[in-house]
Formats: sequence, C-alpha cells, structure tokens
Amino acid sequence: MSTPAKSKHDLPPFDADSEIFRMAARTAGFRPSAIREILKVTGTPDVISFAGGLPAPELFPVDSMISAAQATLSKDGPASMQYGITEGWLPLREWVAQHLEGTVGLKTEAGQILITNGSQQALDLVAKVLIDPGDVILVENPAYLGALQAFQSYEARVVGLPTDGQGMRIDSLRRCLQGASTSPKFLYLVTNFQNPTGTSTARGRRLEIAETCAEFGIPIMEDDPYGRLRYSGQDIPSLSALGQSRNCLYLGTASKILAPGMRVAWLVAPDPRLYGCLVAAKQAADLHTSSFTQRLVWHFLSQPAALETHIALLRSVYARRRDTMLGSLRRHMPQGCSWTEPEGGLFIWVCLPDVIDASRLLSACLLQKVAFVPGEPFWVGPPMRNTLRLNFSNASEDRIEEGIARLARAVGQMLKSRET
Repeated sequence: MSTPAKSKHDLPPFDADSEIFRMAARTAGFRPSAIREILKVTGTPDVISFAGGLPAPELFPVDSMISAAQATLSKDGPASMQYGITEGWLPLREWVAQHLEGTVGLKTEAGQILITNGSQQALDLVAKVLIDPGDVILVENPAYLGALQAFQSYEARVVGLPTDGQGMRIDSLRRCLQGASTSPKFLYLVTNFQNPTGTSTARGRRLEIAETCAEFGIPIMEDDPYGRLRYSGQDIPSLSALGQSRNCLYLGTASKILAPGMRVAWLVAPDPRLYGCLVAAKQAADLHTSSFTQRLVWHFLSQPAALETHIALLRSVYARRRDTMLGSLRRHMPQGCSWTEPEGGLFIWVCLPDVIDASRLLSACLLQKVAFVPGEPFWVGPPMRNTLRLNFSNASEDRIEEGIARLARAVGQMLKSRET
C-alpha cells in the first residue's frame, strides 16, 4: 500500500520539548516589578516593611463606603451593574473637573476626562496610543518604576534626565532637546512628592519646563497621585494649569486619597484627537471602568465634606509617620548617609555610602525582618546602587522607629565589614 502524499497544509510533527507559544518580540523587554517581587516575601506580620507604596489600610473610610455602597445600589440599582460608556460615568467626570479646578487650578471639562482602571492603565493607554518602537520618552532620573514598565513594554527608548531639589534640571532638558536627532514623543514627570524620591517640582521650575517643552513642541504627561497629601509647605498649581497648553496631559487618582483597591483614576486629555484615540484604546482593553466602583466613589465624594475630612485625617497621621521616620533616620543612621525630607507623599529616598550595594543590604535586612526597595530599578541607565526607597505611610510610629533601628544596624554592620 502506498503512503498518502503529504499535503502542503500538513503541520510538522509536534515536538514536546519545543515552545508552543511564540512570544511577541516586545516581550523580551518585559520585566517584573521589583516592588511586587519584594512584597511577596514581606507579607508576614513579623516583617516591618517599608517596601510598598501602600496607604494605611486602617485609615480606609470603610464605614462611609458602606453607606456609599448602599446608596449606589438603592439609587442606581441595575445601572451600577450594567455596561457603561468608555469615557466614564458623567457625574463622576463632572466632579473631577470641579475638583481639579478647585485644588490644582486646572480648568477642564467632563468631555476631556477619561476615567481609567487605576493610574497604571492610564500610563499604558498613553503609551499604547503615542509610542512607536524606538521612540524617545523623557523622564526624571530616578523615575517611577510603573511608568518605566509601561513605556518600555511598547519598546520606547527611555531617557532619564537629572534632577535637583527643585525638580528636573532645565539645563539638562534644554541640552537634550537641542541635541536630539529626533523629537521625543513626550516628557513624563511626577510633580508632587515624586515616587521614588519624595521631592517636588518647584513652581518656577514648572513654568520653565512648560515653556521649554512648548518651545520645542514636546507634550508633557503630568502624573499627580500624591498632590493632596501635603503635610508642610504650600500647595502649588499643577504644571498643566501653569502651562495653559493643550500639549499637557494630567493624571490623578483616588488610590492614595481613598483606597487603591477601587481602581478609579482620571486622565485629562484636552486634545480632541488624542482623547478619541485613548477612548478607542480603552475600549480594546476593558470596554470601561467598573460601573459600580465609579458610582461608589461618586456617592462617597457627594457626601458633604466627606473627602476633605478624610484627607485631613490622612495628612495628620501620615505627617506624624513621616516625622517619626525622619527623626529615626537622624538618630540611628551612620555618618555618610543622607536622605530627602519630603513635604508630603509617601516616600523618603536614602543615599548610603558608595561602598554599600542596597540590594545586598536588603538581603541582610530581611534576616532582621525589615524590608525596603533598593533604588536600582528606578534608575534609567547606570544605577546608583547605594540608594533605596522607604515608605512611611503603612507602618505605625512604633514599628517605624524599630524598623529604622534595624536598618541602621544592618548598614553599620556592612560598613564595619568593609573596614576589616
């Protein structure tokens, strides 16, 4: 009996040892979040963790949210469980517009606001719509790790520009733009109490950045998750408001002022064409942000003085925790260490003596049941390995004092071992 002739459509024999899924080329640049990986080993109660940028769960407005949930279900009923429009629930977008004008001086309208599934989705949507492989994106250095992940996943070439105590240095920005062979797609920065350093962009520097980017035709994406969490100093209008330009995007969130599990954030995109592309990109991602959580957040915000009362509580507690951590660092850390003194937000950035690698220090600290995030993953280009980020919002004052003492002991022991 003759063997049937092979058809050109026949598949090759299956090789059990071969890779079945053929990954897209862009996945070669995917990296897991260093912070999320550290949190996997710091979740036990006996570990004092300064690692995650976590709000204090004991301060979540649970009772008020119960009332808001009841109002959502009783007043909105089936609509809170139904599909919604991609742009976001209109009453919530109208509230956001009023809130931004009253708090950061940004005049906008509901038709320019897109409700997203957390700030991270907004970063991803902007990257998806604007970035082609090889495009240059400018960021502060060090920069927010989640933004770096979002931009690099779309094969951007991220360029980090140096900062000082006032924010991104204008001389470096101008030199970069003047010498660029191709125009960067946009500039991304966290203007208030930056993650990871805790520093803020000064008012004058905001104006200079806005003017410089307008001169060179470079859009700006301003990320402002921490702006309402100010404990000292004076509030500053948003860069987007000071710039008064359609080339600015503004990103805010309920994660740090209410609860991160809600996954409700807002992206202001004044340019109509860009806004339309962002809406289409979100439709492809998840259709819309949860109808229920949007209404839940809105019903909470609609209670008289609910948000301002809650923010006042957060400021009071977090200010004490910041001050406790700063005082503990002064008391316990060896000479040669320095740190930022933020006026708000959730983070303090520490620089250790050059001989210490913060990743090796973390291993030693985990043995002493204290954790932080090494600075290395926040850097664009060659990292300063002697840096680390501390979060002060998610630990009590007693645990902060004890945790910093443990950290300081580990630093001292590592320095002593270098001397011998």
